[in-house]
Amino acid sequence: MISTSEKKGRLEKDSIGEMEIFKDAYYGIQSYRAARNFPITGLYLNPEMIRGIAEVKKAAAMANGRADYLSEKVMNAIVKACDELLEGKYHKQFIVDPIQGGAGTSINMNANEVIANRALEILGEEKGNYQVINPNDHVNYGQSTNDVIPSAGKLTTLRLLNKTLVHLEQMKKVLDQKAEEFADVLKMGRTQMQDAVPIRMGQEFKAYGMAIERDIVRIKNTKEELLSLNLGGTAIGTGLNADCVYYEEVVSILAKNTGLGFYQADDLIDSTQNLDSWAYLSGIIKTCALNLSKIANDLRLMSSGPRAGLGEINLPARQNGSSIMPGKVNPVIPEVVNQVAFNIVGNDMTITMAVESGQLELNAFEPIILYNLFESIETLGAAVQTFTENCIIGITANKERCLEMVENSVGIITAICPHVGYEKAATLAKEALSTGEKVKDLIIRDDILSENQLDEILDPYAMTRPGISGEVK
Repeated sequence: MISTSEKKGRLEKDSIGEMEIFKDAYYGIQSYRAARNFPITGLYLNPEMIRGIAEVKKAAAMANGRADYLSEKVMNAIVKACDELLEGKYHKQFIVDPIQGGAGTSINMNANEVIANRALEILGEEKGNYQVINPNDHVNYGQSTNDVIPSAGKLTTLRLLNKTLVHLEQMKKVLDQKAEEFADVLKMGRTQMQDAVPIRMGQEFKAYGMAIERDIVRIKNTKEELLSLNLGGTAIGTGLNADCVYYEEVVSILAKNTGLGFYQADDLIDSTQNLDSWAYLSGIIKTCALNLSKIANDLRLMSSGPRAGLGEINLPARQNGSSIMPGKVNPVIPEVVNQVAFNIVGNDMTITMAVESGQLELNAFEPIILYNLFESIETLGAAVQTFTENCIIGITANKERCLEMVENSVGIITAICPHVGYEKAATLAKEALSTGEKVKDLIIRDDILSENQLDEILDPYAMTRPGISGEVK
């Protein structure tokens, strides 16, 4: 954030009063006040949000040029300044904290001031010469914070989601590959942490892939809502102070410039005051995080030990697990996925409360909504990427260990039950538990079924699909 001890150089004024601004700064007095008023996170605005605002401001300048409000010279200077922001230049001139009061007015004014001052430079003018290009009267003409920030936020969200979807689709691909790799690994299925019936490890990994596939579909389906913008509605959706040409063309210009299918909302008042689409999207991101956390939990359990736990799979060793216990390797990648999920759940609660807390024609809490939503989407994508590349792709199965636990478990009695009856099966299970004998050995001992019959009944594929295993057709 900006330091109050920086060398000052030019005098600016607003309705509050006058302040000296660092002479080389592209931000102005309103940005500087906000930086001092909101020292909340110590962070800068998300770079993609800066680009999103630049896209909106560029489209607005072009629409105002068509409406003959901006001269061609001024319009071109503003457009060039916006293009430079899109290239990543001057991002550090955005000094306001992402969490702030005022519904995002400080973010909007920070953009207006940076663009105005850079446009002035392009025209050969001094920064702060707002008679030539004014942050409010030129860069922000026909706009309000209340339609700029939501529109830029949706554009930013779409781009962040696209990046995260790439990582989710890669994870789905790797999980499907693991499902094929582990298709013949028979292991013990468990319900409520107790032995249940056999399952193939490939079936477990296929189920993980199916969960991620549903997440991908859900996220893609939400993108349609993000294409509806209230841009042109200005303060409360009525379009006050927006030229009719600007009002009718600004969204189509933005759509053409970005290559995204934006359209103006049918009801700009509804679109301005109601932020339910953010809550909807956040819930879907949270659901994906919960699926990932469940998968991470399963992998930690299956890899536990490695000798005194389940030890059914091996996770790639990524780093030493202890500063005191030599040779210990912890499941650090699944653990970080769990922690990202916990944080996303917390973010979703914040977004939920902020969406609910709007009053009348505006929700003033969009800054905290966007801050948390951007964090959720980006950390989800990062967690998925490291989970896939540093964990899932390198998992190996301990096939013999898995089979040993199946054979020593009483869980296989369920497959035998249709052939010997429930009461007899229960008696055998009880004896196996009390003596430590294998169920299979007890059945052969008592000549209940032959060894060949048992081999058919306990066939890995027969026990892990519908039907009665070993049934004579």
